[in-house]
Amino acid sequence: MSRKTQLARIGIINVTGYVGAELARLIHTHPQVQLISVTGRSEVGKRVSDVFPHLADIDLMIEGDLGTADLVFSALPHKASSEVVSTLFGKDIKVIDLSADFRLRDETEYERWYDFTHPATQLLQKAVYGLPELHRREIESAQLIAVPGCYPTGAILALAPAVKEGIIHPDVIIDSKSGVSGAGRSLSLGTHYSEVNENIRAYALEGHRHFPEISQELGLLCAGSSLSLTFLPHLIPMTRGILSTCYAKLSEANIGSGDGGERGIRQLYQDFYKDEPFVKVVSDPPQTKQVWGSNFCFVYPTVDRRTDRLIVISCIDNLVKGAAGQAIQDMNLVLGFPETLGLEDLATYP
Repeated sequence: MSRKTQLARIGIINVTGYVGAELARLIHTHPQVQLISVTGRSEVGKRVSDVFPHLADIDLMIEGDLGTADLVFSALPHKASSEVVSTLFGKDIKVIDLSADFRLRDETEYERWYDFTHPATQLLQKAVYGLPELHRREIESAQLIAVPGCYPTGAILALAPAVKEGIIHPDVIIDSKSGVSGAGRSLSLGTHYSEVNENIRAYALEGHRHFPEISQELGLLCAGSSLSLTFLPHLIPMTRGILSTCYAKLSEANIGSGDGGERGIRQLYQDFYKDEPFVKVVSDPPQTKQVWGSNFCFVYPTVDRRTDRLIVISCIDNLVKGAAGQAIQDMNLVLGFPETLGLEDLATYP
């Protein structure tokens, strides 16, 4: 297929969730691709615009089966996605999966964290973890890409430079706060307006499903040593956004202390992300509104001099850089397009 003369044909499995709808929105304005088919079991027979009026220009019927496509996004829930993706793999179709089903390398972790036996373990080692900042070259040649989770995206990008350069002790705390859209579009008591409004709560204190993903990817950056991670998520009363604050004791022998140490850490982060189009090392603590609707991750490293502790704050939009936007970024890489194509929009503010 000559991409200069013919648009790449794209399909979305399960367009009816928040992530599927965000994918449709981004794909619709992408100049090099065409959305040709969408599925959604709960809304079969309806037009996309009937379900999502804000997507009125997408004149597609929601089907039960996927048509012929060059690349398919799966926005199905965990377990259901792996069952469908395994039927597509090997059919000359690029697959980008937005569930957790191909993010982890160890199949036993699915039994522990997701409570199911993985039905396609043969694909776990073939899937590429779709965080371009760490796995760009592998993504470019991948047949199956596993889009990172929203919490792991913010946490890994916040900590990757410090972990890779060995400037922190292994005991790391990640405190994350997420908007309600991260829970998905299905109804549940915990995401009712009257439960969430004017409220904030910690959850999954016994361990969150995204923990092994964070541990796996950061562990790859610190060969020869291991991290002791504590990850605690919170639900806050807003629709979009994740703010993660990460804490770790500095290893003074590697970075120094005082003004020089703090400048060195900032320079380390700037050097690490200097060629990354969607990661910005910012000069002030970032806010979730500053990335709302965009594919950017803002990262702010600083030092608590009283304790010699590194503090790194990151902000993302959980539905864009934390899901659909990052999936489009992966799509651009695997199809040979400029990485930023279709993702150039700045945040919507206020």
